Amino acid sequence: MTDLVVTLLAAVSFGIIAHAVRVPPLVGFLAAGFVLGAAGVAPFSGLPELADLGVTLLLFTIGLKFDIRTMLRPEAYGTALIHMVLSVLVGAGTVGLFVVVGGASAEGGWQTLALVGFALSFSSTVLCVKVLEERSDDGSLYGQTAIAILVIQDLAAVVFITASNGSPPSPWAFALVLLVPAAWVLRKILEHVGRGELLILFGVALALGPGYYLFDSVGIKGDLGALVVGLLFASHPRAVVLAKSLFGVKELFLVGFFLMIGMQADPTWSDLGLAVLLVALLVPITIAGFGLLGRIFGLRNRTAMRLALVLGNFSEFSIIVSAVGVSSGLLTERWLTIVAIAVAVSMVTSTLLNARGPHLAGRLAARLPEQDSRRIRPADRPIDTSHSDLVILGMGRVGRATYRRLRETGGHRVLGVDNDHAVVTRLREEGYDVVEGDATDLDFWQRITAGGFVETVILAMPIHDSNVFALEELRAAGFTGRVAAVAQHQDQVQHLQDEGVEAVFNLYAGAGFALADLVAPQHEK
Repeated sequence: MTDLVVTLLAAVSFGIIAHAVRVPPLVGFLAAGFVLGAAGVAPFSGLPELADLGVTLLLFTIGLKFDIRTMLRPEAYGTALIHMVLSVLVGAGTVGLFVVVGGASAEGGWQTLALVGFALSFSSTVLCVKVLEERSDDGSLYGQTAIAILVIQDLAAVVFITASNGSPPSPWAFALVLLVPAAWVLRKILEHVGRGELLILFGVALALGPGYYLFDSVGIKGDLGALVVGLLFASHPRAVVLAKSLFGVKELFLVGFFLMIGMQADPTWSDLGLAVLLVALLVPITIAGFGLLGRIFGLRNRTAMRLALVLGNFSEFSIIVSAVGVSSGLLTERWLTIVAIAVAVSMVTSTLLNARGPHLAGRLAARLPEQDSRRIRPADRPIDTSHSDLVILGMGRVGRATYRRLRETGGHRVLGVDNDHAVVTRLREEGYDVVEGDATDLDFWQRITAGGFVETVILAMPIHDSNVFALEELRAAGFTGRVAAVAQHQDQVQHLQDEGVEAVFNLYAGAGFALADLVAPQHEK
């Protein structure tokens, strides 16, 4: 119990410190893990299992929100495969250089170099998806492309781990195809589960039962099973609701994952120095590689750089692959420690970079050559808003209600904008005039200004920071029209007003006023 209390207090304390200095809390959780490990505090009983559960639920929720067709796009599979090959070569060469100068040893020769390079070719699924979710970008073009690349990388890792174990999956693995008809039955049950704790329990049972357990029992990594089951439910009308209900549980268990990374490391100063050097040399190359490949495959400079920044880190699979190398005699325990530290340091570095991802992506994109718009993929081309005089950014429940009301009152040419491809597709089928766009895309706002027709922009995104950033982009693009916004808390209302927003609606206070207005006339009678 003492280890449990100490671990929780450390996680909370470092998480609060990270929040206070305006970096994501997971940086604090990683730091807490390193401090606890250095202090000799062992993971309390059950922490590894909770951490594994967090990763399983994360992959399950990825599947619920992922369009598998994204994997068939050239910018996904082409970037993933070419980048992995180049990363192995560059990583092996870098490690070989360390061996030549005497900073490391490679008992297995070129196989050791290749294995370390392969281990460091993966980007962290856990970290990338958390960054995307925190910015509500997991449904955007670059977000879906990043997830597709991560899935392809994870499949490569699973194939390697399975082949290295020396035993193929059980013949019963072919029976997993029965999950397709079974999913039909479970989808029907999901329609009648309701909400609250029962929906959460149902989601956890899906991820662990037909997901993790069935795949693990036939010799396939269970986490992959959770992802597959999530994909089978992705088209269900309640998939998004299910993913949101699991969000808090998943986030809590993932704290254990980040703590475990730090607590399992026992480095020497030499190990730490070598790991930092690997990060300093390879992460910039990783980012540059993803950015250039994204551009080659038709993504705009800004989209390619946002993709590159979110993927610019090492993966938890790097540790697993290295552990397999140790068990097969190709790597020493020291290399496992070095890779584990490099993974943690890269996560901290990536988190700090992505905290200012939109701004940094814009500056990096500006350094790249201009692109021929005809070679840019249609889904990533700038949006023409010249046919509209009012734009609603964010087509969630508030945005949709605002859209309908403005269309009913007449006299407005309203255009809805959302960065979630699935949302845009569904709303178009329902008759909305809506396009897929990115609030952090300077080209989009410049197009609004250049068109000269848009008079009002309504910022209806659910995340306050996204609305603030969009406002900054509007000002930078020279927009002089009227801006309105929504907020959930009074301090956010004041912040937007201080920034010059003419009309700010407090969602919670406004709902109360509207309810009072409905009740008051009846009460007077």
